[in-house]
Amino acid sequence: MPQLFSKSEDTVFRTSLVGIVLLLSAFVGMIMMLARAPYVTQQDVSVEQLVPFSHRHHVGDIGLDCRYCHQTVETSPRAGVPSTQVCMNCHRDLWNQAPMLAPVRDSFRTGQPLAWNRVHDLADYVYFNHSIHIHKGIGCYSCHGDVSEMPLTRRAQPLTMQWCLDCHRNPEKHVRPKQFVFVTKPMTEIAQREGVDFDREQLTKENKLQSKTNCTTCHR
Repeated sequence: MPQLFSKSEDTVFRTSLVGIVLLLSAFVGMIMMLARAPYVTQQDVSVEQLVPFSHRHHVGDIGLDCRYCHQTVETSPRAGVPSTQVCMNCHRDLWNQAPMLAPVRDSFRTGQPLAWNRVHDLADYVYFNHSIHIHKGIGCYSCHGDVSEMPLTRRAQPLTMQWCLDCHRNPEKHVRPKQFVFVTKPMTEIAQREGVDFDREQLTKENKLQSKTNCTTCHR
């Protein structure tokens, strides 16, 4: 059978095929990179709020425990946001004429809850339970970062599926003694500062931690 294409035409055809494959691969790679980019995940982007609440002041300077405001974090899938009454426990007397706290006073007077903008907003098809993570010894720091250094709250982690799976495959990397679950610092820093020895392998056994990567764990 006679050759349909010349050698030069055959070379061009093969080169074009390779080029198309490389371009498609590059396009897919760019899409995957874009999906994980901070612009999309909103990682490290401070969210503007009606009241500029500072975790750095309340947690870092004053030393408030997370549970004072997020009262359902140990018993419910949701950590909860503080009611205006919780805010007014202090601000009835402290900074009670500050202009920036006017929305808090208005909310307390009218009974209308403050409208906070969500920072850690998962998709509707993702199920996340705060209480089980807390009771398994996973600290707030693992997901929320060091909020004691945040003047305005931001998303410290990308919260992508890959990021969640990395933790679910190796949960022992994030486990810590129960008394330090609500301390918003890295466990290595806490151990050095407090002179605490902790065994992650032992903590993993005590908390019965295991790899959880089945789809139904998070998608129900």
